[in-house]
Amino acid sequence: METRTILVLLGLLAMPFALADEAYVWTDEEGVVHYSDRPHPGAKRVELEAPNASRSPSLRGAEDSAEDDEAAEPAAPFRYESLEVANPGPEETLWNIEGTLSVTLALSPALQPGHRIRVYFDGNPRMVNSTTFQIDEVWRGVHNLQAEVLDETGNMMIRSRTNRFYVQQNTVL
Repeated sequence: METRTILVLLGLLAMPFALADEAYVWTDEEGVVHYSDRPHPGAKRVELEAPNASRSPSLRGAEDSAEDDEAAEPAAPFRYESLEVANPGPEETLWNIEGTLSVTLALSPALQPGHRIRVYFDGNPRMVNSTTFQIDEVWRGVHNLQAEVLDETGNMMIRSRTNRFYVQQNTVL
């Protein structure tokens, strides 16, 4: 019980120093350790780190948040890490797809609100609404597929590699 009381008292004594820029410590003739924000003969200066303090956004007043918004650094622009055509795979041969190609894009992180996907199928651009979609009238032969993500203003954010694949169709005699 006595130890707990001493620790609480030491914590209370040290609390004002958390706000001070300088702190000093010394031991008196009776062996009692003292702390102060003012120099004392024989005291050693204690290096204090900057306090790690923050306030909850829900507790801030309107004036505080307005000041913080002005002083805050601009947020780093959003960036996608990767974009690739997952299906069809590169150099993959597809058999008897009956003219309908199912496409899957792998995008990390997920598509953000306001961002759009533009796909180039055999060099022709088309807009799609998600990372999984179908392209109609894909017949036998060699085809190329590439995708890119556009931001709200139409600027390209990321582009996949061109993915070449083949479509084979059995002939019915």
